[in-house]
Amino acid sequence: MKRSRTEVGRWRMLRQVSRRKARWLEAQSRRNMRIHAIRKCGLSKHRNALLFAFQEL
Repeated sequence: MKRSRTEVGRWRMLRQVSRRKARWLEAQSRRNMRIHAIRKCGLSKHRNALLFAFQEL
């Protein structure tokens, strides 16, 4: 079935928008994971520092 020019254009635009949104979401989750990793790392370092502080006493 042949589609009209405007229909094809609209379909392409919709696909482009959804792809852009998916890419953005992926980037956001990556940033979020990095933030979580940094926080987690900071916490474990803090815990280790406390542990060693107690062991010295």
